[in-house]
Amino acid sequence: MSLSYAESSKTPPNPLDLLEEIVGANEWPHERASGEELAVEINGRWCDYRLFFLWQEDMSALHFSCLFETRVATEKHGDIHSLLALINEKLWLGHFDLCSEQGTPMFRHTLLLRGAGAASVEQLEDLVDVAISEADRYYPAFQFVMWGGKSAAEAMEAALIEVVGTA
Repeated sequence: MSLSYAESSKTPPNPLDLLEEIVGANEWPHERASGEELAVEINGRWCDYRLFFLWQEDMSALHFSCLFETRVATEKHGDIHSLLALINEKLWLGHFDLCSEQGTPMFRHTLLLRGAGAASVEQLEDLVDVAISEADRYYPAFQFVMWGGKSAAEAMEAALIEVVGTA
């Protein structure tokens, strides 16, 4: 069976233009390396994050990465991959990965826009909000594995404890 499709001749506008407006309105440090690339720095709850947006016009796709400001030692890569599998089972959107070149944990997602027209402000805000909230949510689990000597399962259990009340 093959898929049939009607090819759209209209490419959505570059969502990086709108993203740059959103980033500017929030006064986040950023750099527009080219018409297809945007890098942003943002403060999270536990660390700073580097956001990278890459627009691929031929696919009408916006690829997004949110990198942690930490590196995983080579000897911990196996443990972190076990943790990634546990985390990714719980996600509805995007996934966590480990950059093999730099050993940096990251959240990644791609927004497909073919046939959808332009990306909306709400879609782009949600893309960033989901990434930051998930990164903040699971950052302690990465730390428990990297520095606390915990297994992936122990790290998940400790990181996802629901706190009741306030101190």
